[in-house]
Amino acid sequence: MRNSKITWAMLAGVILALVAGIGVAVAINRNSSEPAAAPAGPQPGPSATASATPSASPSPAPSPGVDIKGPLDLVLVGVDTRVSIPDWEPHADAIMLLHVDAGLKSAYLYSLPRDLRVDIPAYKKSGFGGGRYKITEAMSRGSRIPGSKKKSVAQGYELLTKTLSRYTGIKTFQGGAILNFGGMAKLVDELGGIDMTIDQRVESRHRKPDGSLRPLARGGGDFVGPQAVYQPGKRHLVGWQAIDYARQRYGLPNGDYDRQRHHRQLVRAILATAMKQGLEDPAKLGGVIRALGKSLVYVGGRTPFEYAYALRDLTPANITMVSLPGGGVGRGGGYLGEQLKAEGKGFLKALARNQHAAYLADHPKLVDKG
Repeated sequence: MRNSKITWAMLAGVILALVAGIGVAVAINRNSSEPAAAPAGPQPGPSATASATPSASPSPAPSPGVDIKGPLDLVLVGVDTRVSIPDWEPHADAIMLLHVDAGLKSAYLYSLPRDLRVDIPAYKKSGFGGGRYKITEAMSRGSRIPGSKKKSVAQGYELLTKTLSRYTGIKTFQGGAILNFGGMAKLVDELGGIDMTIDQRVESRHRKPDGSLRPLARGGGDFVGPQAVYQPGKRHLVGWQAIDYARQRYGLPNGDYDRQRHHRQLVRAILATAMKQGLEDPAKLGGVIRALGKSLVYVGGRTPFEYAYALRDLTPANITMVSLPGGGVGRGGGYLGEQLKAEGKGFLKALARNQHAAYLADHPKLVDKG
């Protein structure tokens, strides 16, 4: 039973890389920090000249990550990687944050709108002087390298987290991850697809019913041709379908806020499927890890293996999905971006005071039901 629990913890580390920055995949691919196997074969016994007094057994080494204490704040950034496009810059298309309580057994997952109007601080590395912009731009403005056409995703992430700290009041993020949508689709396929409850009719702007990409109209403009459609109800989705459904915002009643909810539904479905499967087969677990490959970049001070052990008791049932309502803001009839409503800002303030559970009890509509 213990091996099964630790295996789930490792898997949770892989999946939580997608929701909160615990990048087990990268650690396994790039590091050699896995516990060493016990030596094979019989070990030499004591020599004939050794003291007859038996030596004390050495104390077992503490499990890696046993010293990690809560609370933890972790961040995931989803980017639509198009590095082959001239002048490409990374934009934070999806921003999700996970707050893990002090006991490391319960957590809260919430999203921020990509178009949230925030004060982005000055950032010397990129030559950015600071200003009020959409939060998605923190990544791109921070990624610029003066005198070079190259972009630094790591710099962009750093400025984004500085911006997040200023806006949310969270002083430090203990870990983070940057991933592209293709990597998440590969993960879903490696799990054999996922079961999701579609909560509203969604028409794809990007995909045809067979999964191929819809072409742009001649001369530019919007996409044209048949569209994939996701009807309400329980559905089994393969990788491209799951990601395509979760990416849509145009044509939805609440735009990006509906999309944020669908992001969290996707995370819940991935976690539930992974836990249901168990993935105790090392070959299967290895396939899940390899599926992420270069699509995931881990950012954090502790190794993902340590986080995996520390979060071994954190299961999908103990992760509360939180919706922060907001609305558009403008000037002179022009759209400037989004701002959170009072209830959403109130949650962030309560979180900073460690009063978030009580706040959600008083504002139950903020908790995702599906």
